[in-house]
Amino acid sequence: MESIKDKVAIVGMGCRKFGENWEQSSDDMIIEAVYEAYEDAGVGPNDIQAAWVGTIASGAAGVCLAEPLKLPRIPITRVENFCATGHEALRNAAFAVACGMYDVVLACGFEKLKDTGVGGLGVGRGLHPVLEGRRTGPGTFAFIATRYFYTYGLSREEGKRTIAQIAVKNHHNGSLHPKAHFQREVTLEQVMNAPIIAWPLGLFDCCGTTDGAAAAIITRADLAKKFRDDPIYLKGIGLAANQILPHFEPGFDWTGFEMNRSAARQAYEQAGIKDPRKEMSLAIVHDCFTITELIIYEDLGFSPKGRAKEDVDAGTFTLEGELPINTDGGLKSFGHPIGASGIRMTYEVYKQLQGKAGPRQIKDARLGLSHTLGGPPQVACIAVFGNSPG
Repeated sequence: MESIKDKVAIVGMGCRKFGENWEQSSDDMIIEAVYEAYEDAGVGPNDIQAAWVGTIASGAAGVCLAEPLKLPRIPITRVENFCATGHEALRNAAFAVACGMYDVVLACGFEKLKDTGVGGLGVGRGLHPVLEGRRTGPGTFAFIATRYFYTYGLSREEGKRTIAQIAVKNHHNGSLHPKAHFQREVTLEQVMNAPIIAWPLGLFDCCGTTDGAAAAIITRADLAKKFRDDPIYLKGIGLAANQILPHFEPGFDWTGFEMNRSAARQAYEQAGIKDPRKEMSLAIVHDCFTITELIIYEDLGFSPKGRAKEDVDAGTFTLEGELPINTDGGLKSFGHPIGASGIRMTYEVYKQLQGKAGPRQIKDARLGLSHTLGGPPQVACIAVFGNSPG
């Protein structure tokens, strides 16, 4: 399989502030995010040769991007792949450039969830706004948490305190980001004592329902320096989808997801990464719940299986730690407007690798990763980026 490593680069990105954006329509958010990306890249609508838009609940076909942006009559494709939808727009846009079809393209993701009353999946699909046609999201990951605690010998108190530390970390990071939905720190005691949604997951263990939009301008790597001095190069991108609900699959142990591991193997192989914990400078991962981030540490090779608690206790994944994770506050601080999340995560990697992350900036950032996990969950995507070719 041929690698996409260093064939394309991101030369501009934009992100509308995530939150309860009652005063804006989807069109308004798209315009704000895309025009920030235009300005960042030094391009305009007439420079875009094709576009991909990711959304689940908020748009119809490519028209949902063409109409607000008044794009010229170019190919525009809407994509959808559960919570990996934003990454899917980015992935398809990158492949289109890498194959030589286009030189400059746009990837955009957005979602307007607060106005719908729907908890993220499907307007007009007949899905229950809480149950999503099955058990609840918090209930699913509560199963994961309790099984993980049991399998690796954590008491109720130890397990709850471990995931609570993740919430504290991410809310601290989010307090430093002006585009986060929630910009307030929380204490360990507040997380531990918050109302329970599905034990052990309390209010501060669950991400919010949010509006948002994000965008990226992608070009050929050999053209990137014509747009800016500090482009960010795509090193590898992996996508994995399960053929059945994972909990129906023989051998599923409720302590991790093969989709995460498979997507990681693909991305790491393309990027030439042998030891992600040592080689990665930062990672922005899909912390829809605090327990999800904990198992992602292990699925993505950042912590040994069953030993993520040791790294959490050691502060390994804090801004000052060995491998900072969710430096922007993650889904815990941004919420999860589904189509926007994958590109929003990449926006943070992009800024960190350019040294433009402000008070969240980590030292010597060279390689960064963005990751989404979605569906029941049935799909995961991982993209690895670097600030220099080679």
